[in-house]
Amino acid sequence: MSDPGKERSGEAQQPTLLEAPPAPVSYPAGTTDRLPVAQVLLETPVPHLDRPFDYAVPSDLADRAVPGSRVKVRFAGRELTGWVLSRLDAPTTGSRLSPISKMVSALPVLAPEVLELCQQVALRCAGTASDVLRAGLPPRAARVEKEFLGLEPPPAELTPLQPRERTAELALKSYGDSGWQHRVVTAVEEVVEGGGDAVVVVPDQRDLEAAAGLLEERLGEETIARLSAEMGPTPRYRSYLRLRFGQAKVAVGTRSAVYAPAARLRLIVMLDDDDPSHAEPRAPYQHTREVALLRAVQTGAGVMFLSSHRSLEVQRLVERGWLADRAPGRDVRRAAAPRVISTADDFEQERDPMARQARMPAAAYRAAREGLEKGPVLVQVGRAGFIPAVLCARCRSRQSCPSCHGPLSLPGHHAQSRTLQCRWCGLHHRDHRCGECGHAVFRAGVRGADRTAQELGRAFPGVPVISSSGDRAVDAVGGSPALVVSTPGVEPSAPDGYAAALLLDGDAQLHREGLDVPRRVLARWLRAASLVRPHGDGGTVVVTAGDQELTGALVRGDPVGYARRELYRRAELGLPPARRMLSLTAELHQGREFIDSLRLPEGLAWIGPSPEDDGRQRWLLFFSYAEAEAVVSEVRRVRRTSSAAPARGEQQHSVRVAVDDVGALQV
Repeated sequence: MSDPGKERSGEAQQPTLLEAPPAPVSYPAGTTDRLPVAQVLLETPVPHLDRPFDYAVPSDLADRAVPGSRVKVRFAGRELTGWVLSRLDAPTTGSRLSPISKMVSALPVLAPEVLELCQQVALRCAGTASDVLRAGLPPRAARVEKEFLGLEPPPAELTPLQPRERTAELALKSYGDSGWQHRVVTAVEEVVEGGGDAVVVVPDQRDLEAAAGLLEERLGEETIARLSAEMGPTPRYRSYLRLRFGQAKVAVGTRSAVYAPAARLRLIVMLDDDDPSHAEPRAPYQHTREVALLRAVQTGAGVMFLSSHRSLEVQRLVERGWLADRAPGRDVRRAAAPRVISTADDFEQERDPMARQARMPAAAYRAAREGLEKGPVLVQVGRAGFIPAVLCARCRSRQSCPSCHGPLSLPGHHAQSRTLQCRWCGLHHRDHRCGECGHAVFRAGVRGADRTAQELGRAFPGVPVISSSGDRAVDAVGGSPALVVSTPGVEPSAPDGYAAALLLDGDAQLHREGLDVPRRVLARWLRAASLVRPHGDGGTVVVTAGDQELTGALVRGDPVGYARRELYRRAELGLPPARRMLSLTAELHQGREFIDSLRLPEGLAWIGPSPEDDGRQRWLLFFSYAEAEAVVSEVRRVRRTSSAAPARGEQQHSVRVAVDDVGALQV
């Protein structure tokens, strides 16, 4: 029989026997004695490598490997670029350290608050911090760094416990002294005069030129730093470093400007937050609006969402009290708005019974003729080109080529030759008949900007016709009479506003399927209406669409009311932005394997799979805001474990995960 005393003695000694003493740290030869360990974040999209790694700091790099600098290190037999996050007295993991191979940039380019922001974005979007850093930081230009050697970046001043005002505002005009540009300048001037920094994020280069030009005029060029990919790598990197080292106070740019290293950030201004340009097309597919909100919480900075319309995402924050609604009152809106005529209402139908069938109803011709007596007239069309689609005049089905099934078009000689031409293979088809009903008469589905300009040139002889589209955008027009035919988003500005605007192809745009099609069409209309003079100055807008709710919102000048009603409908249906969502796109077996590995909260079920054009499958998952942290964290866990498995890593790397992927609900 064993001795109980000896057993108790063995039990007492067992933990000591199991706990091995820590192995001594082994530093490579030549490692510095002062803070010999650097934590490095590798620039790699691999999920399980999205964490800091310890490296030894050589003596010759001891003064240059500072937090925020960029280095090269050896990892798994390859040389990778990484960011130095911090310097430590001892390693956090392991006992054998590899040395830093090379300094790429000794400047502390990466600000700590920007790194923290990128990590928060990665957590929200189920991505990696290095992917977010790639989107937020400009490419390096080595020659520019010589201009900033010896400078110290100012320390960040964060006040998250004392947040500044967060507002949602409406821009009633897009031209002149009452345009959105002056509202931005006024807000930024107040911040700069108070000693703070500001960030202005706009959708595209045209808006950037308008905002930055006025800010430079009022505050001086040395105060403003432009950030845009169209600048080129050298000017863009110089602007970024000017902000990093405190030489500039205001960052103005496209979506990457939201990451600008403004040390004393006091205001973030975002124009047209639901513009598609604000969505990052690369993983982790973050939206600039969400980045701005995260940064406002992180820094305590104020945030202002400014637009001629109201997005549902911003309206949701207004309804929850997180944003203050600063939309002008009804009397102010009516005084600034032009007169809006809907050709589908009962009054116009009585005057012109053919208004629904005509692309250019009598009211539109009348408004154009009267407007040309006072100044330029804007004509907004749905698409560029001539005639993108051909429809059967009887059953309205889209016509396709009998040979290659490509889209057919109406050539200029169609009236004489009764011939259709394929836009893919180029074949001409004489006496073509509809495959659905056998009818032989066809009509244009949507006339493009070029065809519309051609037709208006014949209808208004002697009047200049200007065409503006995505491939040849016109920035501005004069105040003399002219017909300006434009696609949405590239309407030129007029110094005193347009005398009239014709919003054509409304029904054709609304016939496109998708969850957000109606509100985006309304946003285009409201942006065009903001370019027109007020009703008191003779401004008129004619809209040709049958949707009473959308045209009613335009007639009343009430985008907030429409956004509120649509948001409540989304809440009833459980659709974004009332709920959050996630899309997963992969091959069928990969997607099922990924989904089977997830441990999601009870009550959540995937929708799908549904086939994609590239042959892969897509699954959708809807969940509440309260469940979002658990869902996204679980997706990140499975991505990390899958990428770490040698047999599954390469396969799971092709799995596309996008959080709040509203684009997946479009057709």
